[in-house]
Amino acid sequence: MNSLFPKTLIPSTSLSSSTRLTLTPNSLRHFKLHLPRLMSSDSSHRLFQLKLDPLTGNSEWVVIEDNDDLPDCSKEPLLATTSYLDMLNDSFRNKAFRSGIERTVTKPRHVLDIGAGTGLLSMMAARAMGLNGTVTACESYLPMAKLMRKVLHRNSMGKAISLINKRSDELEVGVDIPSRADVLVSEILDSELLGEGLIPTLQHAHDKLLVENPLTVPFRAVTYGQLVESTYLWKLHDLSGIEAKVSDGIHLVPTGSDSIIHVKSRQYPMHCDAIREEIKPLSEPFKIFEFDFWKRPESNGETKVQVQVIDDGNIHAVVSWWVLQLDREGTVFYSTAPRWINSPANIGYRDWCDHWKQCVWFFRGKGMSVSQGEEVLLEATHTETSVSYNLNVQVPKTDTRQHDHNIRDFQLLLSPERIAIYGDSKWRSSVLAAVRNALQGRVNPLCVVVDDSIFLTLLAANLSKTSHVLSLFPGLREKGAQYLENVVKANSFSMDRVEVREKRKPCLTLHDTHGKKVDMLIGEPYYYANEGMLPWQNLRFWKDRTLLDPILSEDALIMPCKGILKACAMSLPDLWSSRCCLGDVEGFAHSIVNTTLGACGELPAPKEGPFLPFSIWQCGEIKELSEIFTILEFDFSKPISSCHGTAQVVHAMDLFYGWIGLWIQIILLSYQLDQSIDIGSKGLSF
Repeated sequence: MNSLFPKTLIPSTSLSSSTRLTLTPNSLRHFKLHLPRLMSSDSSHRLFQLKLDPLTGNSEWVVIEDNDDLPDCSKEPLLATTSYLDMLNDSFRNKAFRSGIERTVTKPRHVLDIGAGTGLLSMMAARAMGLNGTVTACESYLPMAKLMRKVLHRNSMGKAISLINKRSDELEVGVDIPSRADVLVSEILDSELLGEGLIPTLQHAHDKLLVENPLTVPFRAVTYGQLVESTYLWKLHDLSGIEAKVSDGIHLVPTGSDSIIHVKSRQYPMHCDAIREEIKPLSEPFKIFEFDFWKRPESNGETKVQVQVIDDGNIHAVVSWWVLQLDREGTVFYSTAPRWINSPANIGYRDWCDHWKQCVWFFRGKGMSVSQGEEVLLEATHTETSVSYNLNVQVPKTDTRQHDHNIRDFQLLLSPERIAIYGDSKWRSSVLAAVRNALQGRVNPLCVVVDDSIFLTLLAANLSKTSHVLSLFPGLREKGAQYLENVVKANSFSMDRVEVREKRKPCLTLHDTHGKKVDMLIGEPYYYANEGMLPWQNLRFWKDRTLLDPILSEDALIMPCKGILKACAMSLPDLWSSRCCLGDVEGFAHSIVNTTLGACGELPAPKEGPFLPFSIWQCGEIKELSEIFTILEFDFSKPISSCHGTAQVVHAMDLFYGWIGLWIQIILLSYQLDQSIDIGSKGLSF
């Protein structure tokens, strides 16, 4: 099974056949991650951006003033983790919107662009009107609004387009815009279609900002689905079913409490073409919902689809996608369908891109068994921001939903990646062997689980009947304690030997351990809701181990004992195409955005492409160009310190689409080197 852990990729356009790569994280605590989570106090003057320190888990709000210039992006491009660059490199999208706008905006009108980004659609509309109409561009994200001003200036469009740095629901006719708009152009869509607030945005626009029966681009969106069988997808959500095949004595999901751990009920964006061989279609594609942009949408909707089964199997999931109709006449389309779907000739196939994927909805448990020719009733429901599904399957007496009262309605939501890891028999076997060896010869050991590993907590308590386990659960907190209380009986230990720190403190002290020093400090490492980081940003375990150094016994065992930063030169042409530098986009100069958006290749010196986390199996075409090599080693047995490493990259061909993939291999025990885990095995971070 491909690992879903991200690894890191460095774009590498200038590597020769023998090039030295040096990485020097001089002070790991200074690595910061900027997240696109925003809060505005006055959208035209000030914006707060969340900054997370991955080594401590602490976060802070940073103020971005309206009169501030964009920060120097040569080291850390501000918008590299957003999807703007990928969208602008999607030529099928750009051509479709250009054609739709040129077929719709055929004379001078008042055009409103909501979520304008770099201003591409606004400039298309202005050009279609010969610069004679009125274009109002609304962009609420302040850094992007600043960048858009530069793009407009570069294309001599600053006077033709009025840019307003506000949310569209903050706009007022007569204050921000002179009159209601005749035309709406907008592209506030995500992989699920509704997740970026399409419905409430359209509702407000029709109520307050648009004329009656306006022209719109897009004109319509239709969602489609297909029932599928996939063991791969099943392993991403049904930990109970997977664990039933594992005989290691640890019961993360006790019998009768199947829903105590599961994934959140939602659609998960995924490149399904990457697992085409793991997917067996059980139905033909079917239509689900239709949304007309030219009229006010309803907040909620329901539909029932009678679906005929085309093959025997178990329905594990619904794969869904959407098709945009850009013009009223129905001549311009854009589709996010997987490549195995036979799309009409006028829709065609797009190039690989990362900003719009298919979506997967998991059905609980082992799935619904069906036979060819059978019909099933699929119920679909949408809210303002999401779509959900249900099959008309009878709930057996042994089903998880009949046992919710046994677990006091407690449920722990984990990511599909975490579910898959906890169900991986090889992973469990490696960790179990390492902990068992670590506990040998220790009497009444105090074991501290420093991260959010419920598996290690159960393992330490189960393997040693005399151990005392203290779990810090920095992310799970009280959820971790509640979970343990519900599974303690099934795992043959009592809660008087397991303790969860109730209050979050800067550091654990001897007072918290009742005066006893720590004999074992262990972690996977795994920090709840802190996945998808760059490899060295996952070194929080090392930071935590350092803070706890004063209360460690002289012979304390640290597990894992070491981390090794591994790398491999790779060719990823699909990903390269989505991240490469921009020139002209449908006739409009965009090279000015390359550094800020984190583009790769042909950047002026000394600027370089960014480090970005990706799962390699989701990156399209893949080819390894070198042997795997080591760059750095992190000794967790000692307190955190500055470190550096140099490696020589030797490869047999030019790196035209070159990246350096980076990941961390975790060594659990130094005297048992075969017990190791790759964080990101078969997946790389950029």
